[in-house]
Amino acid sequence: MSGAGARGEGAGMVELGVGIGWRAELDLTIERMDGVDFVEVIAENLKPGHLPESLLVLRAKDVPVIPHGVSLGIGAAEPPSPARLAHLAACAEALDAPLVSEHLAFVRGGGLEAGHLLPVPRTRESLRVITENVRRAQDALPVPLALENVAAIFGWPDDELTEGQFLAELVERTGVGLLIDVANLYTNQFNLGLSAVDALDALPLEHLAYVHVAGGYEHQGIWHDTHTTTAPQPVLDILTELCARATPPGVLLEWDDDFPSDAALGDELSKIRTAMSLAGEAR
Repeated sequence: MSGAGARGEGAGMVELGVGIGWRAELDLTIERMDGVDFVEVIAENLKPGHLPESLLVLRAKDVPVIPHGVSLGIGAAEPPSPARLAHLAACAEALDAPLVSEHLAFVRGGGLEAGHLLPVPRTRESLRVITENVRRAQDALPVPLALENVAAIFGWPDDELTEGQFLAELVERTGVGLLIDVANLYTNQFNLGLSAVDALDALPLEHLAYVHVAGGYEHQGIWHDTHTTTAPQPVLDILTELCARATPPGVLLEWDDDFPSDAALGDELSKIRTAMSLAGEAR
């Protein structure tokens, strides 16, 4: 599929199931774990011509693998780097991926790296610039693109739109898919007082590609989305709220460090399935 042909609602139509973020430390765990329907891998950690053996094993089992970028910086004033886009495209082709995901974030400007996924200013001018950046990325990728909402510990003072409104308008203009991180919605609710339910109500969930779930911790009144611990009940509750509004094509557990036992990871996937089923019972 060409980049231009990958636009539209395609990112929301691939059924994925319940999955887990692939990390080298978890390669054997994921290979032998029951109930892993798909995985996501950090694109910057890949060499498309020399994929890790574990990912090849998973692909041989027909487990979809989604490249997930963290450094494209699609929220910057400058257009996205052609080299970074080419790398994402090469990862997608090497993995025969159904889609590529990235963050709606500001990561660099004027040659300086922020070192963090920062929220974008939610202004009309920012929306215009990001719309063009998204279109450039879509044209460069062989598969649909999905963008993830980010966690924040601050908000820009001159925002003209809520996060839900901003994402909804961006989707309307570009047809980009949505990767909704319910842990990030919880982080923004905890840190900034932004209602996760209100955000869900504003989002065009018919463009949902998949969902992230993760854990974190509170320190000195701030919630840190660390992906190093079990997902707390409030995050799972937001997942249930999302599933009451739409059926997500996929839900993926992120765990990046302080890795637990195989059994503990299996329990996390079971909790995700339970949270999803509660929404089904309510419907």
